[in-house]
Amino acid sequence: MSTDTLIDFPFSPRGDRLPPEIDALRAEPVTRVRTIAGDPAWLVSSYELCKQVLEDPRFSLKDTSAPGVPRQYALTIPPEVVNNMGNITGAGLRKAVLKAINPKSPGLTEWMRDHAAALVDELVDYGPPVDLRGRFTSPYAEALHCRILGIPQADAPRLAASLDIAFMNSACPVTGARLNWERDIAYMAARLDDPATTGLMAELAALRDDPDYAHLTDEMLATVGVTMFGAGVISTMGALTMAVFTLLQNPDVWARLCAEPDKIPGAVDELLRVNLSIADGLPRLALEDIRLGDTLVRKGELVLVLVEAANTDPAVFTDPHTIDIERPNAAAHLSFGGGGHYCPATALGKKHIETALECLTARMPALQLAVPVDQLVWRTRFMKRIPERLPVAW
Repeated sequence: MSTDTLIDFPFSPRGDRLPPEIDALRAEPVTRVRTIAGDPAWLVSSYELCKQVLEDPRFSLKDTSAPGVPRQYALTIPPEVVNNMGNITGAGLRKAVLKAINPKSPGLTEWMRDHAAALVDELVDYGPPVDLRGRFTSPYAEALHCRILGIPQADAPRLAASLDIAFMNSACPVTGARLNWERDIAYMAARLDDPATTGLMAELAALRDDPDYAHLTDEMLATVGVTMFGAGVISTMGALTMAVFTLLQNPDVWARLCAEPDKIPGAVDELLRVNLSIADGLPRLALEDIRLGDTLVRKGELVLVLVEAANTDPAVFTDPHTIDIERPNAAAHLSFGGGGHYCPATALGKKHIETALECLTARMPALQLAVPVDQLVWRTRFMKRIPERLPVAW
């Protein structure tokens, strides 16, 4: 098929409704599309086949960064960083990272509760309306990752400023992405030698004195810090922002969580299932010829997993467009990926949302959008669906 006749992907950046193309994809769950980079790819949209792609090691994430392969968009990070957890494992750092992002780490959950409460205090003092993304969900995610990394929270804005470019979806290389990367790597490398550094970065710095880790360079260790901050902040901020937005669009569900806060932990998976924060398909490269349903995917072809379609597949989720906070199989969603690249920060991400919702429902039960929903501006050509601002009142 000529690339001139392919469906353009990704679809709408709007986070207030599923892209209309998804209904048509139900009848053809493996569809040829054209990416932002102009390359052909297979878009997979049924739950069964999305799960197959995520769990089959013959579909590779690492190789999506190889030279000459079809791309979703231009890389904004060095190619070797694409498979970051694989790099961390290969360098022997996985244990330290998993320990740092475990919400059961001493004091971490308590810190999240306290920080969420402090941010809400500031909102209440300021008074409505406020931009909930700018004044709560973004600083909450940024401060959390500074806490985990053991770097000054005052430095969060300078690191977060890079993310607007780092997570762009562009057809061509982005000059600012390289400049930001070099600056942020230099910043994290300096933290390795800073006696005030604590947390994960201090643990990584200490490994330099261990002969078993003599192969590690400061740049490799700094890369762990930069990628953890970037991927962690953008993912947790996006998921929380969209979870709150979803609840504000479903005031009956919000009211129930306000009245029954014990339901919040169980509701998080359902909110993640309907969450539209993933704005593009999860990429994999076929390492050999593989059959997906009735379609033969050839070696070297790009496959994109459309999470929002899988998570609303009626073959798996009954009445998928209804938010049911007691849905028995809500945790089967694919919002954290699957297989060998299942997100290692899943428990942290859930606790992050849970803690924020507990605070917001307790302190702001009358929370509501302060503008008509069709006035929200959704960021385009970005890896996450997020509103530029989320004005709220209470």
